[in-house]
Amino acid sequence: MRSLSLGYSPCPNDTYIFYGLVHGRISLGDLSFREVLEDVETLNQMARRSELDITKVSYHALGHLTDRYCLLRSGGALGKGCGPLVIAREELQMKDLRGKTIAIPGVLTTAFLLLRICDNSLGNTIAVMPFDRIVDAVKAGEADAGLIIHESRFTYQKEGLKKVLDLGEWWEQATGLPIPLGGILAKRELGERTVRRVEDLVRKSIEYSRAHPQEPVAYIKQHARELQDDVINQHIALYVNDFSLDIGDEGIAAVEELFKRAEREGITPGRTRPLFSS
Repeated sequence: MRSLSLGYSPCPNDTYIFYGLVHGRISLGDLSFREVLEDVETLNQMARRSELDITKVSYHALGHLTDRYCLLRSGGALGKGCGPLVIAREELQMKDLRGKTIAIPGVLTTAFLLLRICDNSLGNTIAVMPFDRIVDAVKAGEADAGLIIHESRFTYQKEGLKKVLDLGEWWEQATGLPIPLGGILAKRELGERTVRRVEDLVRKSIEYSRAHPQEPVAYIKQHARELQDDVINQHIALYVNDFSLDIGDEGIAAVEELFKRAEREGITPGRTRPLFSS
């Protein structure tokens, strides 16, 4: 039996995706998994230290990791209408935020990468904090604006905050491509056979949750920051889609475009290895 460490976030899309795999609802053969649930920026940093065999990361982080990790075709978060938002206490434009403090969910998040690609002058004054603290930090005046992801995009308006920019809309208008947020990586040293098997298991785990939508609910709520059914359902519907089953040619084009722009801005290094194991 080969045991692999598996990192993913406590967000509903990830717990939904991995429910079948970690609860024995699909056959794993001679593999087993030790799950590690952490905020995505924590997972990004763990991957930088090569601490996990398989892990969810932000695509921004992948830009720094392709020498050691390869991308799986399944399990990722890509799509349209699902990008990070810049929010503030009042109606503002992006130019109004230059020189202001922006709360961000992590320096290796795709959200921060998109912010810098959109306007690199905005990455100089930041306050890094867990994503679920950002809305409260902006409300309390600890930051002039916030860069929000995950469930927060469904709840910020209830807190009286205003949208400055939808970075997903900006990306889609600029490129015509879906927005690549996060993907599942595997250590290259695991070998192509194991990587392909894990890729197939992640896909089967998604298919299991789709076929039994009520079964993962208790597990999802055990870890979710927001417990309202409508927020959880919106979250899963937005971030778990056909790109999660297989990234496909359009998804690959989106990732390549993100890396091209990041490398052009000097934010990520040029890659020497391909995205996938082969």
